[in-house]
Amino acid sequence: MVLMWHFISDEIAKSIEREFICDDIREITSGQSHKAFKITDGRLRFFVKVNEIAHLGHFKAEIEGLEHLQKTNLFKVPKVICSGVVSDKSFLVLEFLTLQPGNNNNWYEFGQALANQHKNHTQDMYGWQEDNFIGLSPQVNQWHKKWHTFFAEQRIGFMLQLLAEKGHVLSNNIDQVVESVNRLLAGHNPPSSMLHGDLWSGNSGFHKDKPALFDPAFYYGDRETDLAMTELFNRLPDQFYQGYQETWPLNDAYEFRKPVYQLYHVLNHALLFGGSYLDSARSTLKNMEI
Repeated sequence: MVLMWHFISDEIAKSIEREFICDDIREITSGQSHKAFKITDGRLRFFVKVNEIAHLGHFKAEIEGLEHLQKTNLFKVPKVICSGVVSDKSFLVLEFLTLQPGNNNNWYEFGQALANQHKNHTQDMYGWQEDNFIGLSPQVNQWHKKWHTFFAEQRIGFMLQLLAEKGHVLSNNIDQVVESVNRLLAGHNPPSSMLHGDLWSGNSGFHKDKPALFDPAFYYGDRETDLAMTELFNRLPDQFYQGYQETWPLNDAYEFRKPVYQLYHVLNHALLFGGSYLDSARSTLKNMEI
């Protein structure tokens, strides 16, 4: 581990073009995906993610997502310092953000910022230039002209297939589920918005009163999917939704589509964590009759 930190410190120094000799390393809680650390030389601080070497692709995908989100200048997004491999580990070094609780006005501005990000319609298809990850789960993003087909096949169908390969058969006929989702979303042709992809309270916050985003599962798709995720686990404060609605209102049909958009994340949690999430996924599929 000592050699690893010496190597990472040298890579940081090369990137920032100044000396950096790490003298304090503290592991911090950061979810289930990777080990995370705050390192400092007494003046500068950095956020470091570490995992097995096989996860280098996760870090490369995260870098791509972060850099695309930064282009909007709407959110504080941690700058990428460097990444690489040392011994049998892969690592990603990011700018360290000091996060703070948001007040009502902060959350209102967060909603406004997200709505404005969603107005970024530089694509006329759904997907992205490369596949990436949502947490540790693979996420396919092959470009498609029809949203209902993209979501049914590359989100719900693909996740059900991953679960089946892991021994969790939630449907005896995945093709039938895919067709049902296709029908549910048929006729819905939303603008292709720049999405965070995994937006919940744990992947967002405030840095110096500015809304902050990190840990994206980036792609272009229906903006409603981001909103649906914010309502699934630890719903964000009401002021967030007020700011969003006053900037770019959702139509009433969002409430109809919300459960199927949330299903994707329920299935992902079932894949990652099993247990009660598997029961929740089965129950959701049954209640939706798909």
